[in-house]
Amino acid sequence: MTFEQLQLIPAILKAMAKENYTQPTPIQTQAIPPVLAGRDLFGCAQTGTGKTAAFLLPILQRLSAKQERPSGKRVIRSLILTPTRELAIQIADNCKAYGRFLNLRSTVIVGGVSQKAQEQELAQGMDILIATPGRLIDLMNQGYADLRHVQILVLDEADRMLDMGFIHDMKRIIAKLPAKRQTLFFSATMPNEIKSLVDSLLTDPVKIEITPVSSTAERIQQSLYFVDKPNKLSLLIDLMQDKSISSALVFTRTKRGADRVVRGLTKAHISAQAIHGDKSQTARQTALNNFKNGTTRLLVATDIAARGIDIDELSHVINFNLPNIPETYVHRIGRTGRAGLSGIAISFCEQEEIPYLKDIEKLIKRKIPVIKDHPYPLGQTEEPAPAAVGAAKPGSAPVGAAKAGSAPAGTGAARGSRGGSGRESAGSGGANGGSNGHRHRRRRPQAGK
Repeated sequence: MTFEQLQLIPAILKAMAKENYTQPTPIQTQAIPPVLAGRDLFGCAQTGTGKTAAFLLPILQRLSAKQERPSGKRVIRSLILTPTRELAIQIADNCKAYGRFLNLRSTVIVGGVSQKAQEQELAQGMDILIATPGRLIDLMNQGYADLRHVQILVLDEADRMLDMGFIHDMKRIIAKLPAKRQTLFFSATMPNEIKSLVDSLLTDPVKIEITPVSSTAERIQQSLYFVDKPNKLSLLIDLMQDKSISSALVFTRTKRGADRVVRGLTKAHISAQAIHGDKSQTARQTALNNFKNGTTRLLVATDIAARGIDIDELSHVINFNLPNIPETYVHRIGRTGRAGLSGIAISFCEQEEIPYLKDIEKLIKRKIPVIKDHPYPLGQTEEPAPAAVGAAKPGSAPVGAAKAGSAPAGTGAARGSRGGSGRESAGSGGANGGSNGHRHRRRRPQAGK
C-alpha cells in the first residue's frame, strides 16, 4: 500500500515526499480511508505507530476541499485536543509540515506561554486549532475561542487526558461544539471510562486496534535490577560508565525525584536535564532540544511531561521508578523500539515496588529478565567494594542480555537464556529474584550497546 493508493491529493503527497515518508503505517492504511469518507473513528494505538499522520492527513485533505469563511475570515473547522503541551506542539509542527502546500492555517494553544499572543492568533482566524484543555477553557470563557463551526473533533491520547483529570474540561469543550460533526478518538488503552466516553461521543465508529501491548513488550529487550531505593542513583551512574549508551530517557515518578536524579548525575559529571510540569515551556523545550541534538546525554522526565515527546532512534529507556499503573510501563518502554526498530528498556525495582512489577508482568504476559550480578543488590545499603580482579569489562554485551541460570529459590521464576553475556538472570517474581546467591558479589555490571 502506498500513500497514492490511499487517494491523497498531490499537494499532500508532495509534502509527505519532502518528509521522506513513502510507505504508510498500518494505522494510516486503516484510518485514512474512513476519515476521508467522513466516518467517526476510534483508534486504539500506542505511540510510535504513526497515528498523528493517520488523522492529520485526511483532515487536511477534507478541509482543503472546501474553504469556508462564513464571516469573511477563517473559522475553526477542526479542533484537536491533547493532554500535554509537548504533544500539542509536536502535532502542530506535523500539521504545518504535511499542509505546507495547502492554503490552510493552524494554530497551537497551550499553557505555560503568553496568552496575549494566542488571543491575537485566534482573532486572525484559523482552520485547525490544536490545544490543551485548560488553556482552551480559559480562552473560551473570555470569549476568544469560537467553536461553533467545528466540523472535525480529534481527542488524542484520551486515556491520558482522563488520568490527568481533564474529563470535565473535555465535556465542557465538547458541549460548545456542533452536534453534527465528525469525531476521531485515539487512546493507547481501553479502560471502562474510555469505553463509556466512546459510546457517548461517537456515532457508528470505525474501530481500529494497532500494536497490542504484548507485541510492544516482545519487540523491546527488557531487563530488571532489584536495588534498594538509596542505591538507585549509584546504580544509574554505574551503568552510565558504558559509553555505548550515548543517550537514554529516564523516568521518575515525581517532579522532585526527577530534579534529585539530575543533581546527582550532574555531580557525577554526567550531562542530564529534567523535564516536568514545574518547568517553564521554554525550559522544557530547551531540555528536549539539547537531548535531541546530543548536548545532553540523559533526559529525566515524569510520565505526564514525556507524553508527546517524539525522539527518533532512541535506544534506551530507564525506569528509575516503576510506575504504579502497568499500562504506563508499556507507554514508557514504547519510547524506544519505535517504527519497528529494536530498543532496550532497563528497570530498577525497590522492595516497595514489587507489587507494581507483578501487575506489569501480568499485563505484558511475561517475566522481565533479572540482572542479579551487579554492585547494588537488594538488601545491601553499604558502598560496594571495588570490582573484583578478572571481572568482565563493561560494554561486552547488551544490557538485559541474560545467561541461562537457575531461578532464585522461592520465586517460581522460570529459567531462560538470553545469549552469552556472562551475566546471570532469571524471571522476576520477587525481591529475592534479584539478589539471591549474589549479595556479596562486586563485579561491575556490563552496560549495554
